[in-house]
Amino acid sequence: MNTLFHFLRRTPSAGLLIVQLLIILTVPLLTHSLAAQAVSWSLSALALILVAVIIRQTPVFNAVGLVLVVLALALNAVVVWFGANGFALAANLVEGVAYLYAAVGVVMYIMQDHFVTRDELYAAAAGFTLMAWGFAFFYSALQLVFPHSIIAAVNNDAPRSWIELLFMSFSAQTNTGLGDVIAVHPLGRAVSAVQMFCGVMYVVLIVSRLVGMSLSPRDSKSKSK
Repeated sequence: MNTLFHFLRRTPSAGLLIVQLLIILTVPLLTHSLAAQAVSWSLSALALILVAVIIRQTPVFNAVGLVLVVLALALNAVVVWFGANGFALAANLVEGVAYLYAAVGVVMYIMQDHFVTRDELYAAAAGFTLMAWGFAFFYSALQLVFPHSIIAAVNNDAPRSWIELLFMSFSAQTNTGLGDVIAVHPLGRAVSAVQMFCGVMYVVLIVSRLVGMSLSPRDSKSKSK
């Protein structure tokens, strides 16, 4: 247990990846019972806490990041535990901004270093998932304001579930072309276009940066000879 705690303390990005994978795998299995809601909220809260830890270690750490995470936790708790669906729109928007804020911090954290570390490899993957989560919250807010703005090949009239929105977000960000869940509202298409651009630029910038940092020790050794 101490070894696991030490590992997560040194590489919080790895912990966030694990939690997000657990959310993806468990959300489709959860029912609408109180116990299921407790599990869902606990995983979401843990993810937000890890987001706060990651923000603290990045160059963007300031009061803004802390306020975003605390406000997201509070709004999420109000919606889940008190059924205050009137706060759902604000909760989705704040959580989306918090995740994207952390993703920007991760990018800056990777860009400012000169050598590849284990934590930066986890951070590169976590930054990608942070971005996908952030846009998924925006899609969730969009369908709250504009019902039927996001449709699927099956059961078009029903609101899209969280796992469907997350699947749509990853599909747009990776440009895989899996379009059975799509935005039909003009604003939703605009958000998807922005996400596609951000996804391509993220891969180009981060991969090129990691490759450059991995080659820099070799270059310095060759110059010293």
